[in-house]
Amino acid sequence: MNKKKIINDPVYGFVSITFNIIFDLIEHPYFQRLRRIQQLGLSSYVYPGAKHSRFHHALGASHLMGQAVNILRYKGVEITEAEAEAVTIAILLHDIGHGPFSHALEHTILEKVEHETVSVLFMERLNQEFDGRLSLAIEIFENRYPKKFLHQLVSSQLDMDRLDYLTRDSFFTGVHEGVIGYDRIIKMLNVKDDHLVVEEKGIYSIEKFIVSRRLMYWQVYLHKTVLCAEVMLVQVLRRAKDVYRQGMALFTTPALEFFMKNDWEAEDFRNDKQVLDQFAQLDDTDLFVAMKIWQDHPDFILSELSKKLIQRKLFKTELQKEAFNFKYINEIRKKVQTKYNLKEEEIDYLVPTDATSNSAYSHKQDKINILFKNGEVLDIAYASDQLNIQMLSAPVVKYYLCYPKNL
Repeated sequence: MNKKKIINDPVYGFVSITFNIIFDLIEHPYFQRLRRIQQLGLSSYVYPGAKHSRFHHALGASHLMGQAVNILRYKGVEITEAEAEAVTIAILLHDIGHGPFSHALEHTILEKVEHETVSVLFMERLNQEFDGRLSLAIEIFENRYPKKFLHQLVSSQLDMDRLDYLTRDSFFTGVHEGVIGYDRIIKMLNVKDDHLVVEEKGIYSIEKFIVSRRLMYWQVYLHKTVLCAEVMLVQVLRRAKDVYRQGMALFTTPALEFFMKNDWEAEDFRNDKQVLDQFAQLDDTDLFVAMKIWQDHPDFILSELSKKLIQRKLFKTELQKEAFNFKYINEIRKKVQTKYNLKEEEIDYLVPTDATSNSAYSHKQDKINILFKNGEVLDIAYASDQLNIQMLSAPVVKYYLCYPKNL
C-alpha cells in the first residue's frame, strides 16, 4: 500500500506524509480521536470559524517539522533519517494526551494528571504496538536524547507546535494580528553548540512572532468571553462530579462515568490498562451530549450552568489588572444567593473568580537565541532593538470575576 499520501491543508496547501509510520500513526484510533477535540475549546463562542481540531494542528506541526529538518540539513546540520522520522513522530503525537476541550478536564475530573503525561503514556502504548519504533521519538520528546536541538524543535519557545498553532488559530479565527512569518522563521533556523538558533536576518520575524503571540493570547485564548465560557465549563464538570458522588442519578457516557467515579493518578494510567483505554474514548462529544441532557437535571446548579453553556447565555465577566475588592465580590455573591436561593457552599459555582496570566516570552525557559554573523549568540530580549521585547518577558496577570447577568 502506498502510504506516502498528500493532504490538502487549508493553511499550507498540499502537505506530504513522508514516512510510512506517520501514515500508520495517523490511521490509529488514538490519533483519529483528535478529530473530535477542538483545538481552541470554546473559542468558537466568540470566533465562529474556530472549529478546527487537534487533528488539524498535529498534521500542520508535523508538516512544519519536515520543512525545518530539510532547512537544517541544507545548512550542514547532521540529522539522520532515523532522527528525522523520530522528531516528526514526536511532534505529530505531542498533543495526543489532550482531553475534551483541552484543559477543562485537567481542572476537574482529571486533576492529578497533566496532558503531557498522558501523551507520553499514549506514545509508550503505541511503541509496544509498533515493536519499539517510537523509542527514539519518546527520547526526543522527553529531552533524553543527546541532540538537544531536536527536542527544541518539538518543545521550546520557538517550536513547530507554536509556529503552527499561531498560524492556524489566526487563520480560523480571522484575527490577523496573530499572523506570523512561519516560513521565514523556519528558513532562518540553524544550530549552534547543539542549540537551536535563529540567524541574524530573521530577527524581525522573531520580534513579530513574540508580539503576535501576546496579541493572540489576550485577543483569542484569554479573551474574556472565551475565558468565561471555559470557566463555566469547569464549573459544570465540578458540579456534575459532586452530584454523581452524592449518589444522584446522572446521565453520562461510559467513558465519562469512568472518570467521574474515581480520582485517577498518573500511576493508574501506567499500571492499569483500562484507564488509558477509557481515556482514549473521551472527546468533546461526551461533554456536549452530557450537558444537553443535564439541562433538565433536577439539580438546579447543574441544570442552570448546562443550559447557559449549551444556549450560549454566558455570565457577565469583569477583567482587570488588580485583584477584586473582597467587599465587591461579597456584594455580588449575596445578590446571586438571594436571586437563586442558594446555600452558602453553592455560591462559588455561579460566582467563579480567580486570576489568569501570560507572558509572551520567558527568560526562564529555553531562550530564543539570535546567531550573529560574527558567531555571537544573544537572547532575543537583548539582541532586539525593540525595548518592548524585554517588557513582554514580564508575565501579565489579570483577575476575572464571573456571575449571572441581570442581577
